[in-house]
Amino acid sequence: MKWRDIPVGARRYIIYHTIISPLLSIWYLLPMYMFITGYNVLEIGLLFTAIHIISIPLTYAIGKAFEYIDIKKGLMLIDVLDGVSSFLYGLAYGLFAPLMITLGLIVDRVSRLFYPLYQAAEKLLYPKEKLEEVFSWHMRLPEVSQLISFPIIGYIFGYMYSNPIHYRIGFLAIALSSIPTTLYIYKFIPSLGRGQRIEPEKFRFRVDREFKLILVIEALTTLAWSMAPIIVLLNYIVNTLGLTIFEALLVEASLSLGAISATYISDRIGKEHRFHVISAGYLMITLWAMIMFLNPPFLLVLLSYFVSRFGDTLMFPFYRAWIFEKVPKDRASTIFSALSSYNRIISMATPAIAGLLALIYPTLPYLLSLILFLLSALILFIYGLGGAG
Repeated sequence: MKWRDIPVGARRYIIYHTIISPLLSIWYLLPMYMFITGYNVLEIGLLFTAIHIISIPLTYAIGKAFEYIDIKKGLMLIDVLDGVSSFLYGLAYGLFAPLMITLGLIVDRVSRLFYPLYQAAEKLLYPKEKLEEVFSWHMRLPEVSQLISFPIIGYIFGYMYSNPIHYRIGFLAIALSSIPTTLYIYKFIPSLGRGQRIEPEKFRFRVDREFKLILVIEALTTLAWSMAPIIVLLNYIVNTLGLTIFEALLVEASLSLGAISATYISDRIGKEHRFHVISAGYLMITLWAMIMFLNPPFLLVLLSYFVSRFGDTLMFPFYRAWIFEKVPKDRASTIFSALSSYNRIISMATPAIAGLLALIYPTLPYLLSLILFLLSALILFIYGLGGAG
């Protein structure tokens, strides 16, 4: 599918994600700032877990509310809250640093409560007959943005301006960037209110056999990913290999390169191979976990993360389209929010567990990820052999 063939509203939405992609570097910059100001991986994991628990009950309620409120307003609110959290990180200095970081994490977690609205927006904006092709563009352009921007950001904060004050200035700059991104949504993203989400035909939502399978896979993969979060990777690169945030963001660049490569292949795979592609993707991610568990040198870290994102992106359009087929438009925000709450409950204590395991042995969390992804791949492969998809 060519770019010009994508509906205008969907193109503008993809461009928005391309614009904000460099700002996601804050997910690395904040834990790195905490490392260089005296926190260890277990302390960071415990703090993230505490904030995580606070957020769980609110997620479903927010999704329910946005069945009746324009989703576009929720997308704007995400950017505003992200700006506030970054501003609080920028104030994390001296005796008040732990308080500012905690408040910033709370605001950030409230912002993430609205993240299911992204999926609801995609459900409304992307043409259902071309979901796999549109999702290839949805993955490709933001990854190109990260491939270019992340190494630059990493070099700035790894080698040019690596003191805590420089990180705080960076947080304040990211906070200010939320102003133009919020205005972009207001100006260019079409309205996504209740009137825009009701399909003319009736669609009754049912928790059928396939949706139960989705819940199982969501549980397994949520646990698998959350056992090896950014703090585990950063701890390995910085505290074990003795490198910097630059090398950590080079890993992110390798992830982007893997994603971009995979989008050109997923475009050429037919929908009838859905479950085989998804299971193959999980097997590639399993290979990543196995390599990382073996305490690899930095070049192998880059290769393993390339393979993981290649597999993840290869299967992503098929997996997301599969879920979208099971969800009616008029219930999209509620169902995706319920799935988000489900995932949050499953992964409630994993940052602390991952931090503890990484403190015992830096790559031990990857062993649990390996087992869980391998199980997911086997389940979907067997399901695909049964004639599904």
